[in-house]
Amino acid sequence: MQADIIFKYFPNLSEIQKEQFLSLEGLYKDWNKKINVVSRKDIEELYLRHVLHSLGIAKIQPFINGASVLDVGTGGGFPGIPLAILYPEANFTLVDAIGKKIKVVEEVVAGLELKNITTYHRRVEEVHDHFDFIVSRAVAAMPAFVRWVQGRIKKKSLHELKNGILYLKGGDLSEELKDYRNVQVFEMSEFFMEDFFKTKKVVYLPLKYKGSS
Repeated sequence: MQADIIFKYFPNLSEIQKEQFLSLEGLYKDWNKKINVVSRKDIEELYLRHVLHSLGIAKIQPFINGASVLDVGTGGGFPGIPLAILYPEANFTLVDAIGKKIKVVEEVVAGLELKNITTYHRRVEEVHDHFDFIVSRAVAAMPAFVRWVQGRIKKKSLHELKNGILYLKGGDLSEELKDYRNVQVFEMSEFFMEDFFKTKKVVYLPLKYKGSS
């Protein structure tokens, strides 16, 4: 069973969480026939390439109850939906500029009966709330991404890591990250043994609070 890979690395899930993770495959396969948001190859390896990949963020920074997390360019709902299942008491805002993708996200959220996700069909520049963390999966090079999300970080940090960006990236990031002295790069192969994760990373960049609210 595909979902077993999730239960292997996250063994302490509630029965509700297990059911929600198990439901992902059917929901995505159904909606992918109508609106293609996941490639055919990836839909067959949904739990490895999308769900577990998304949950790599949880290995770097678990989210406390009441945490607020913004998922920028969420696409089909990654990493936001798997993280929202894992942290039902945290609050997730999923944003994408492409309406058909948000439509799929909204339908999957409804199918899972997740109450801790808010969705927006808009560009991140049009989101004016503040968040503890901003997460994403390689929607742009880090300098562009930082410009997009500047001013959307809460002032007070409540987690072990200071508030900032948790970014899923792959490959050689030395050039892209050379201007960030306080960046940390975590190799996903340190906590997931599958070959898929050999080049995958979680990039953490603390951001300073900017804003009047």
